[in-house]
Amino acid sequence: MSTNLIVIIILIAIAFADFLLYSFSKRLRKFSIHFARIVLGLVFIFSGFVKAVDPLGSMYKFDDYFMAFGMDWLMPASLIMGFFLFCSEFIIGFCFLFNVKMKFFSWIMILYMTFFTILTIILAVKNPVSDCGCFGDAIILTNWETFYKNVGLLIFALIVFWGRNTIKNRFPNVTQYGIMFIGFAIILWISVYCYRHLPLMDFMPWKVGNRISEKVVDTPEIADIYLVYKHKETGEIKKWTSKTLPYKDTAYFKQFEFVDQEKTVIQEFKPAPIHDFMVDDVNKVNHNADIIGNPNYQFLLISHDLSKAEKSVFPVLNVFFEQCTKDSIAFAALCGSDFETIKNFRNEIKAAYEFYTVDETALKSVVRSNPGLVLLKNGLVLEKWAWRDIPNFKEFKDQLPGYEKLIEKSAAGKTGK
Repeated sequence: MSTNLIVIIILIAIAFADFLLYSFSKRLRKFSIHFARIVLGLVFIFSGFVKAVDPLGSMYKFDDYFMAFGMDWLMPASLIMGFFLFCSEFIIGFCFLFNVKMKFFSWIMILYMTFFTILTIILAVKNPVSDCGCFGDAIILTNWETFYKNVGLLIFALIVFWGRNTIKNRFPNVTQYGIMFIGFAIILWISVYCYRHLPLMDFMPWKVGNRISEKVVDTPEIADIYLVYKHKETGEIKKWTSKTLPYKDTAYFKQFEFVDQEKTVIQEFKPAPIHDFMVDDVNKVNHNADIIGNPNYQFLLISHDLSKAEKSVFPVLNVFFEQCTKDSIAFAALCGSDFETIKNFRNEIKAAYEFYTVDETALKSVVRSNPGLVLLKNGLVLEKWAWRDIPNFKEFKDQLPGYEKLIEKSAAGKTGK
């Protein structure tokens, strides 16, 4: 059983206990209502925030759903729908937490949770996309885990909805509207800033400080395997591992017959966070080792789709590349376009650096900008820039002492010192 599922089961148990408190204890009913209100407020604020810090991630998730359901025509609206979703979640949570306009927002909450509970059971059954995206990339839930989570939140929503008329707010209307405005201003500023630059909090495998070589390896399953035997006469059950099996004691062992095998999982198998990341040139030759594993400084220009890349920044990048070449610093472009598109694009922007192809989806997880720039050394992510924030070469050189400290810190952590 996963950690996420254990937490969700605890959430449902608490919600059910709060429901019993509301139903059978008049003395503690007010407490149960406000407890449910605060839990919902915190969950919705967290859900809205972790999606707002990565608005392009929310857009990509909408794209995944639209493609899975054959609704590609809706993809141009993905970004707007993403903004609407996480802004509404944050504001609902903000108002719940600060007890603002609860009669109105309790209706919004019950409609919201009813809709998404029905939607998530459909998604759990059909499983069109493996990750629901309800907490962005901060917490990855399966569709069934999302449904169970929504059941718990729906119980809390019902408690608040039933008790909405008993919730009092001492703030005057103007203050309540002011609190709503503050919540909206906070989430809008965060989301717009992160859209124009990079996420304030990076939950992706390529975040600064991660060593890519460690993110391309699966986490193996660790389990204890027990062989179950039954005594032929008494019916006594014995469980042995392959090491403790008493097969050498022939007389004793012959009294038992094998009936089953049991497995106790200590560590679940987890696929590598980074997969399908293959850096290929025009001849289909792979360059992962010499580019991602470059022991020296390596700049990666990332564009998951050249047709949508911001072209105004490429003259700056061309100059940056020339200065990198003078200092013998490697520079390469990784993109999700075909080589015919690459050829035409290179001629248009007059790029002298090499272009390689990588899976488009894999590149979207590297940097949330098109284009974006990433600095590596020996597979360690040292820095990432959106195209609006790409530094000049002098600024990069001034930051070298800081990058060396990060490298030393990573090396010390790896050796356990």
